[in-house]
Amino acid sequence: MNTLDKILSNKKMEVDERKSLYPIPLLKRSVYCNSQTVSLAKYLKRDDKNGIIAEIKRHSPSQGYLNKYLNVERTSVGYMQAGASALSVLTDAEFFKGTSEDLSTARKFNFCPILRKDFIIDEYQIEESRSIGADAILLIAAVLSKGEIEKFTELAHSLGLEVLLEIHGEEELEKIYDRVDIVGVNNRNLKTLQIDINTSFRLSELIPSKFLKVSESGIEDPETIQRLREVGYGGFLIGSHFMKHPRPEYACKDFIDILNKTRKDLVDYEN
Repeated sequence: MNTLDKILSNKKMEVDERKSLYPIPLLKRSVYCNSQTVSLAKYLKRDDKNGIIAEIKRHSPSQGYLNKYLNVERTSVGYMQAGASALSVLTDAEFFKGTSEDLSTARKFNFCPILRKDFIIDEYQIEESRSIGADAILLIAAVLSKGEIEKFTELAHSLGLEVLLEIHGEEELEKIYDRVDIVGVNNRNLKTLQIDINTSFRLSELIPSKFLKVSESGIEDPETIQRLREVGYGGFLIGSHFMKHPRPEYACKDFIDILNKTRKDLVDYEN
């Protein structure tokens, strides 16, 4: 059984347990269910932003603990002060050591788009995402049928949530639903956990141009972002590169400062 199969097997048991403990009518009592969401797609397109989705991730199945004593409040606020366009929060407990409370904490202290990063396999998790303060959810093509992607997208939209559909290879292109808000390309193979940044470059011209595109995993320098921009990407999800630093928000600031300087130098050169 590969890592993805283990995650999905555990996720089904986790969802069944949460359904019994926190039924949907209870979830709907959350203050977040009646609050206005913030558009991830719009923030990624803003001219005064840089497209960075800064991720909060304590642990990785492939690398172990990245930041065991992470302070979610400090890191999330620091990410946004550094100039990130949005936040991504891992909420999987077993394999990533995250919690729903991590996302709610980030929501409490930040007005920005927050992506819930998890393995969504059930409509319940979409209702739950709204109740903990998420603005967008991740749907992974590798673990869902096209029919499920369509059904989950429509439910998310009915709740005011946007959808980032993640693909990993050419075989998943046919699962792209016309109404998803963003298409993400994960450079990490979910079965082997190996990273190949060329996945984003290879798939860029195969994704319909109408979609806002996000590159995920393996981005470690501003030069890579410039190259990704040139082939049409507008968003860049960065987690491990920041989280390995004792103060991830400092690593994010240094990264964005270099990125902004590179962009300014490029504009000056072209003018």
